[in-house]
Amino acid sequence: MITLCSPSPTATHTIAGAIARLARAGDLVVLAGEMGSGKTWFAKGFASALGITDPVTSPTFTLVHSYSGGRLPLHHVDVYRLDRMSEVADLALAELLEESGTGKGGVVLVEWGDVVAAMFGQDYLEIRLEADDEDPENARRLVVRPVGPGWAGRWDALGRSVGEWAC
Repeated sequence: MITLCSPSPTATHTIAGAIARLARAGDLVVLAGEMGSGKTWFAKGFASALGITDPVTSPTFTLVHSYSGGRLPLHHVDVYRLDRMSEVADLALAELLEESGTGKGGVVLVEWGDVVAAMFGQDYLEIRLEADDEDPENARRLVVRPVGPGWAGRWDALGRSVGEWAC
């Protein structure tokens, strides 16, 4: 686990980009944090670093936005409004991950994913975003934790790419 301190939305965007550059087809990235903690802003930075030029917006009401045109496709999911695990299952996220795992797919990034992470198995990167007490409008703490072998194998590279923000 590594804790990063972002002094601004721009830095959070840059941190997301550094992580995205290490992403592979089939990766699952779980974003956690309170409302307004910067999950969608992080997703924008992640998509930008993949080379996606379409505007990235929160999929709160559509539940899934898929973007292509970059190094990897990105499936941006928001499970905030879902009340039951069966509703999450209806999103067919397992199929998105299987497709992504073939090498032909992309990355699945799930906002509020900590609530349903167990249904995805034991291989994902969890990023918990928290507003900083001293500057809650701008600064964030990002607690990054690999779960399973997929990201653990890239952990040293990830640490080097975001090390300047370690706190």
